[in-house]
Parts: sequence; structure tokens; C-alpha cells
Amino acid sequence: MKRVWAAVLGLVLWCGAAAAQAPDDIVWVQIEAHPSLATATQRARAFAGQIDDVNGFSLGGGWYALALGPYRRADAQRVLRSYLGDRLIARDSFIADASGFRSQFWPLGANVLDLGVAEAPVVPAPSAPVPLAQEPTPADETPAEARRSEQRLTRAEREELQVALKWAGFYTGAIDGAYGRGTRGAMSRWQEAQGFEETGILTSAQRVALLRQYNAVLEGLGLQVVSDTQAGIELLLPTEVVRFARNQSPFAQYDGTGKIDGARVLLISQPGDRNTLYGLYDIMQTLEIVPLDGPRERGRDSFTLVGQNDRIVSETRARVVDGAVKGFTLIWPVGDEERRTRLLGEMEASFRTLPGALDPAAGEDTAQAPDLVAGLAVRTPRLSRSGFFVDDAGTVVTTAQAAQNCTRITLDEDIQADVIGTSDGIAVLRPQQQLAPLDVARLSLRDPRLGSDVAVAGYSYEGVLPAPSVTFGTFADVTGLSGEASLARLEADTLTGDAGGPVLDSSGHVVGMLLPKDTGSRTLPGAVAFAIKSEVVAEAVSSAGRAARAAPEGGAAITLADMAARGAGMTVLVSCWD
Repeated sequence: MKRVWAAVLGLVLWCGAAAAQAPDDIVWVQIEAHPSLATATQRARAFAGQIDDVNGFSLGGGWYALALGPYRRADAQRVLRSYLGDRLIARDSFIADASGFRSQFWPLGANVLDLGVAEAPVVPAPSAPVPLAQEPTPADETPAEARRSEQRLTRAEREELQVALKWAGFYTGAIDGAYGRGTRGAMSRWQEAQGFEETGILTSAQRVALLRQYNAVLEGLGLQVVSDTQAGIELLLPTEVVRFARNQSPFAQYDGTGKIDGARVLLISQPGDRNTLYGLYDIMQTLEIVPLDGPRERGRDSFTLVGQNDRIVSETRARVVDGAVKGFTLIWPVGDEERRTRLLGEMEASFRTLPGALDPAAGEDTAQAPDLVAGLAVRTPRLSRSGFFVDDAGTVVTTAQAAQNCTRITLDEDIQADVIGTSDGIAVLRPQQQLAPLDVARLSLRDPRLGSDVAVAGYSYEGVLPAPSVTFGTFADVTGLSGEASLARLEADTLTGDAGGPVLDSSGHVVGMLLPKDTGSRTLPGAVAFAIKSEVVAEAVSSAGRAARAAPEGGAAITLADMAARGAGMTVLVSCWD
């Protein structure tokens, strides 16, 4: 078993066998490998400040290698001996070919695999010869050797193993880097599941295998450190899944490549202070990419937004730093939670701010529309109709059409409301917070005279305009076309959004609620409209446990301007959201 494992580990570490070793072979000096791209990038940056020809490559399986070169084999052996002697690189560094190297992540934008051999740096010979590691694959360790190698792990590396054991379902304790009874038991159970001797101490080879299992979920994402100098942000991005599309302040937008449906990334970069952050927090919650359901938290200098619906999960992190608001949003399809959370953690751990911020004018030449913010779609209701207040507590009546199959109902798009009663095509709504209506309908139980003036107040264009419109017409009949006593016919050129709005007589009293223009297969003249009479509206309100305000007897006629003002004051936009 140990021989088999040693052979397998040789492939895992991409060391290769030292077969033909001609002096002119093109090879590399592999100096480190890490299961975290963020760590590998940090180490590459550190090495690059001390020695030449530092490169970083993906190895697959969530591992990333740092290698010097490429050199001719004789030069590579000389470089290896010198750097080992000067203790610039670890003693387990070795000569490697490029067969295991995949995409290059360091230096940014480089692709030295397609270039020729590099000129080896001039390095002095070490004072004492250091034997080359001709067999880079370590043999499996005894428990004592495993414990000694374990003692050389950093706290972060020990915690990473605990995280991997927890992910695999063998560990339930705290991630503290302390290997007590719980961690040892988890290691033993993992070893048993893998067919290893149950010592409770992971060998170096077993640690590699565990971390490979843990990182397999990130394969195929093409994780690379991306440095966006215009946005002033550097972080890991899944470059196989998203690619840069456009800058449109305050976002650098990375759209999906199609490999994972719905995947998308926004980099947030905007000059500003805490007030800018707070404004962005409010604006982002109006966007379609930030669904309503999910936790959200705004602190003094940062915020987190999580939103989820049946299609996507969106998570945003932003903070104020050095006179700018910086952050990112990851949008990912529902049902891929393990990969999403792992990717999110890698992005957050690697996030660095660079000097500068996105130009506030970026994207000004792109198409604009009222339902777009920085080119991103604003969340819009499925439909919007009109309604009106019937008491001082803010109770609203509207057409039942506006309240059917809604996930959420709002008044004027900000105040959520609940349906407390429906009857005869009327829905009665109760706001979830206290309101103080500008005006309240006074319901008249008397029909106006035929041919008298009426006014219909409503959001004719379903909320496109910020205030209700008023349409004037005449009272045409006291019944519907088929003699329905509960209906009145109007001659008024109303629009779809007006449905649910109040119909006012010449005294400013409400004589009915406008009904939707739903005549089935029959086509009627454009100026024909119908209203359900106020007595039916009053009964619907009473059935819902509320009392509508009644109009006084009589009442002098008011001007058309006063009719319009009264109608607009009592009318509210009712929106149905999915």
C-alpha cells in the first residue's frame, strides 16, 4: 500500500520521474506548492523581491506551484544548489519539467511557457555542496516522522486541515489550529475511510490528499489574481467563468462566459466617504441582482448584502478605505452552495485595495434608462395599479387584480401592505406601518346625474410618473351594459394603470372605484370605462373589519382643479412584486 501511495503522490506533487536528464533539457526549479491561490500569490510576490525568474502556475486540483526558470538542466542544477546553500529556498525544492504546469498566475499577464529558455542568473557556488533531491517524492512517514513534520506547520496550515476535515464530515470542533482529542479523532476517522492506518496523525502525503479532496470543488474555475488598476482592486477571480465587460461607475463589471449560468462579478470602486457607502447600500438593494430575501448588515464603515431567490444568490462586501468605497459582488446560481462559499472565501481572503478608484464618469456614454443604475437593471414590480385611502389609518382599496399571486405588495413602492379582505373584484389592503394620508375618500352612496362631470385619479402609466394623473370624463349610466346595478358606466379615456383609482363626482366625493378594462373577446370604444359603485366598496371595507368614511349629504360643486387635487391626494400606487 505504501508503495502504491508513494507512486500516486508522485503524480499529486507533479514531480515526475528523473528519466532522461540531458544537460540541455528545459526544466524548472520548483520551490513551493500551495493549496490556496491567495497564499501562492503572496509567496510569489515575496520571492520576486529576492530572486530572479519567479513564476507561478496552476497545477490543477486546487494546487499552485512556484517555479524558477525555465532553464537548461545544467543551469537549473546550479541555481538550485546555490539557492539551497544560501537558504533562499526550501530544502525540498527540486528540478521539475513543465508537464504539470497549467495556466500561469504570476507574474500577472505573463505566459512564459510559450517563450524560450531564460538566461540563468549569475549565482556563486555554495560554500559546501548540497546534494540534489533526485527523487522528489517523499516516502510515507512513520507516526513519529509525521508528528515532526506536523510540528513545522504554521497555525494557518493547521487550521486549513481542520477546515478540510470539517468539510469532509469528520470534524465538528472549533477551527483553532489546536490538535486535541477531537481533531485527532477526526484524522483517525478520515484515515480509516481512505484505507490508511488509523494513527490519528496525518503524514505529509495524507495532508496533501486531504487538501486535494477539499480543493477539488474549485477545479475548472480558472482562479487567478486579477489586478484591476482602474478600479484600484486586486483579488482572485474565476477567470474561466467571468471576464471583464465594461466600467460603468461605480462598478467594474465582469460578465459570465456561459460556463456557469448566472455567474457574474462586480468590483465596487467609487471615490467617497461614509455617506457614499450608505447611499450605495440603499441603491444596491433596488437592483435585480440583489434579491430581497437574505441577511444584510450595515456597519459604521462597511456593509454586507446577501440576497437569494429561486435563481441566484448574490453577496456583496464593501467598505470605506483611503477616501474611496471598495468592494465586490459575487452573483452565483442557486444550488451550488459549496462551490459558491469556497469561491467567496478565496475572493475575500485575496482582496487588496490599490491606489485610485474608478472614474465617476466611466460609462457615461452607454445607454441610459430609468430602470437602469450603472447599466444594471432595477428591480421592478410585475404590475402596478392604483388604489385610494378610505380611512385615516391608511387602509387602501384597489382592484383585486393588483393583489393576486404577489410575493409582496407595496404602496408607493416603499411601504409594504397586507391583503385583509377581497370581494366583488375589490382588495382591501392594510399598510405594515402607520400612515398619515394626505386626503381620504368620502364615499357617496348617491349616483351622480347622467352627463355630469367626473374625474378619475390614477397612476395611468403604472408608476413611470411620480404622481397620479387625473382624467376627466362624464357619468354615462347608472348600470353596466348588461344592467348590473353594482356598476356605473363612464365616458373617460382611462389607461391600464388607472384601474383601482377613485371616481369623483363634481362635489369631490367618491362614487366608485375604476375597474380594469377586461371585456374578454368583445371590443368596446376607447372612452368606455366601468366603475364599481361606492356602496359595494363600503361593504368590502366593512367585511375586512374596517370602516370607510362616508360623504355628507349634498355638497356644493367644486372646480375641476379642486377635483383633481382631491383625487390626487387620496390616490396611491399599488404594486405587485414577484
